[in-house]
Amino acid sequence: MNHSLHLTKNYYVQQLHYIDENIKELTNLYLSSTPVQERLKHFFNLYVLEVEELLKTNKRNELISHFPKVFIGTKVTVLYDDEYETEDYVICYPEQSDPDLGYISFLSPVGRQLLFKNLGDKVAIKIPTGELLVTVKEISFVGQLIEYGSKSKEA
Repeated sequence: MNHSLHLTKNYYVQQLHYIDENIKELTNLYLSSTPVQERLKHFFNLYVLEVEELLKTNKRNELISHFPKVFIGTKVTVLYDDEYETEDYVICYPEQSDPDLGYISFLSPVGRQLLFKNLGDKVAIKIPTGELLVTVKEISFVGQLIEYGSKSKEA
């Protein structure tokens, strides 16, 4: 597990490069998958700023061991407030999405609503039948699982 934690800083540096290199495609996906009323004006700029802040906050650390917010590459455990049950979601890139295994794209309706949320935040997730009230209970780095593709998912 320590090895995976050492990958965290590199994972997020690579993520910034990925976004920079694929910004047109990602923007098109974002615009096509996000209802107009839910779009953030500078969505990717905001995300890049959040990642840069995460790296800056941890610049003296060899690794990032604490994730106060949900990012791509994190597993977020949410507590459904009405049912007192938890569920894990791994926030990933669109091409890595596998909802049956809990891997959801950061551009999906639920992924988008969880992105940037803080530990302990209460969130009203909009779904087609209404809203689900959830609390963000845990955030951890799992980028190593999605970085290497489906072989890691099956393990």
